Amino acid sequence: MFDWIQNFADWLVYQVFGIAQDSHLGSSLNFFVYDTFKILLLLFLITFVMGIVNSYFPIERIRNFLSRNKLYGLEYFLASTFGAVTPFCSCSSVPLFIGFVKGGIPLGITFAFLITSPLVNEVAIAMFIGMFGWKSTLIYVSSGILLGSIGGFILGKLNLEHLLSDWVQNVLKNAQTEDEMETEEMTFKQRLPEITKEAYGIVKSVFWYVIIGIGIGALMHGFIPTGFFEEYISKENPLAVPLAVILAVPMYSNAAGVLPIIQVLVQKGIPLGTAIAFMMGVVGLSLPEATLLKKVMSVKMIAIFFGVVTTCIIISGYLFNLIL
Repeated sequence: MFDWIQNFADWLVYQVFGIAQDSHLGSSLNFFVYDTFKILLLLFLITFVMGIVNSYFPIERIRNFLSRNKLYGLEYFLASTFGAVTPFCSCSSVPLFIGFVKGGIPLGITFAFLITSPLVNEVAIAMFIGMFGWKSTLIYVSSGILLGSIGGFILGKLNLEHLLSDWVQNVLKNAQTEDEMETEEMTFKQRLPEITKEAYGIVKSVFWYVIIGIGIGALMHGFIPTGFFEEYISKENPLAVPLAVILAVPMYSNAAGVLPIIQVLVQKGIPLGTAIAFMMGVVGLSLPEATLLKKVMSVKMIAIFFGVVTTCIIISGYLFNLIL
């Protein structure tokens, strides 16, 4: 499918630039050119498709649907699925968290959305397909949605509403019930320019994350020997997955920045499940997110939230290693 991109990368690096094919620099530059073109192309195509989905299911409609319908447990799964098709990182999901709580959606369902939204989105899906193929992508997306559903369910059963911050409690007390505003129905042809513009905007917003991430990955690909990391985070090490997640928490990046690095880590010998657990920790459990959550949650509630999500990520990492 992407042979033409590989042929272009080979031609550009080895013929136009005249860099030796078996050199470290040639290997790194070839990786950089190939992955950059492939990922940006997939990124635009999938964000365009998901833009169509988001156009017909805006976040306000999702919120109203979840708050007005009794779904007998399926609401956790639906909230996670909605989180997977919305292009939000962990930090930008926090304002939506406030809006969901204010809209009357139970806290556990809101958590299901908050957990899944940064972990699985069109950016991650596009890059995952290009790097690991469809099978791994489907397992990754399924596990992300399942993780959000289970995490939201557990957090919902803990009855943590009293641990919301005083600021949120006041917002809820003063909130007025608003009727859903009907929006004018538009044809697909009328929506198309806005969908295209939004897809371009998403690609533009993560462009430098992609470039930097691929650049770091290219250097690792060309200059770090295969098996370098196996000594520390190998499949035989029973603590590799929790260690990877714990190391990820102080870091922060979105999927566009961290996935190219994950790709190289896997090529260098780290099991895919361990690498994905590390990625989920970076994307979904970050210090900037904890800082923002301090506005809406008490420290105790943040600790419980991080604890539950960390446990779910570690379990999913082990399951990934078993499956893949």
